[in-house]
Amino acid sequence: MAPAEAFLNEVVTPDGAISTDRLISALHVSKTEMAVAFGLSRDAVSKRARLSSRATQARLRDVVEIINRVLPWTGSVPQAFAWYRAQPLPSFGDRTAEDLVKEGRAEDVKAYLSRIAVGGYA
Repeated sequence: MAPAEAFLNEVVTPDGAISTDRLISALHVSKTEMAVAFGLSRDAVSKRARLSSRATQARLRDVVEIINRVLPWTGSVPQAFAWYRAQPLPSFGDRTAEDLVKEGRAEDVKAYLSRIAVGGYA
């Protein structure tokens, strides 16, 4: 199984939701660290009602998709998460994917990654 496929199988539940407990384990972070990195409140990743909300699951899904897309390039989930948090993206004034996701621009990051994947310029 490819690393990207294994990562998705690890963090997505059978009903299609993102499991924060599994994601925390895969990323080797605390719930608080994950909430900060994803631009969510601590309650959003710890209270059952908030965790299952459409907005929270959409943000979790966006970050999981971004990490999954860079996983083949970075080699491991922790490295992909480090890329998400620290790699400056030239197309966005050297802001990181984390910065952009927090601004609600996850789709822009995914479009950027799609351009790079087909040999486009940063």
